[in-house]
Amino acid sequence: MRKTLSVLLAAVMTAGAFLAGCSNQTTSTTVEATTTETTVSPGTATKSEAETTTAEQTNISDPAAPIRIGSLKGPTSMGLVKLMDDNENGNAACSYEFTMVTAADELIGKMANGELDIALIPANVASVLYHKMESSSQSGISVIDINTLGVLDIVAADDTIKSIADLKGRTLVLTGKGTTPDYVIHYLLQANGLSQDDVKLEFKSEAAEVAAVLKEQSDTVGLLPQPFATAACAQNENLKIVLDLTEEWQKVQGEDGSSLVTGVTVVQNKFLEERGDDIATFLEEHAASAEFANTDLDAASELIAAAGIIEKAPVAKKALPYCNITCLTGEEMKQALSGYLQVLFEQDPKSIGGKLPEDTFYYIP
Repeated sequence: MRKTLSVLLAAVMTAGAFLAGCSNQTTSTTVEATTTETTVSPGTATKSEAETTTAEQTNISDPAAPIRIGSLKGPTSMGLVKLMDDNENGNAACSYEFTMVTAADELIGKMANGELDIALIPANVASVLYHKMESSSQSGISVIDINTLGVLDIVAADDTIKSIADLKGRTLVLTGKGTTPDYVIHYLLQANGLSQDDVKLEFKSEAAEVAAVLKEQSDTVGLLPQPFATAACAQNENLKIVLDLTEEWQKVQGEDGSSLVTGVTVVQNKFLEERGDDIATFLEEHAASAEFANTDLDAASELIAAAGIIEKAPVAKKALPYCNITCLTGEEMKQALSGYLQVLFEQDPKSIGGKLPEDTFYYIP
């Protein structure tokens, strides 16, 4: 188990460097306060195989046990806040136990150790995890929905930027060299006839650094994910979102092409086999929660602030329309996700675990 987990974490560093048993039993929502880090905590990494097996079997064999869900502090969790609130108040159809963290590799560790039944993780990281668990003795995972589409935006003080082509001759500041933002912008630049020589890419270690550069250098353009893009604009009245990369991706792909995907929801295959009815109910409740986040901005932003995802409700309210929160399932999910992974594979096979996932990766009810 330790060896498998070490391999998984190394792969995530490469890839991410995104009702039979249901009852109205109330379970408190747990939000873990964590610092941003790139390794799983020692306690998680050293859990013994026997302890892991016991944890998995206990949860699956008991149909009344809470469904353990892990998500990232960001748009993926923003789409869950209504379900979190319903669960805390005893209004959810199933019983859930939520864990929210700040680093994707922490969720990977918990999935590998059997500490989570469901996780909301970056799309390419899900592919890496699928390949690694497939090659181990573990039962593997399946994607059950896409929870967020593109959350990347171009931010600038110059609103004459109307297309990707208008970035020619500019300096673009962004985070994550060798990660999804890097792959996406390279793909879009190439698709719009631009080379790396046409646009200078300047990488920073975190979004706050990008925002600082934009404030100091008015002619610089930034690439930021939500909700950081909205927060940067709120802190600097000269900045605005000039390009939505989800829209730019769609222009390139066309109506029948893939979508720019940020987050997906994966489930342990063993859990899916044993508690399939509960998964069906979760998907219904997840879809309703995502719809709530997109339609009731006032109430959703208050819940987002209360959960500590975004500090202030007004900023959350402004960010929500740009977060592309969704709940795509079935064939629609497969078409959008498989095309997106194909693009990443062509950019760098390692970004999705070395190869495209098999059809078993996609859960089609």
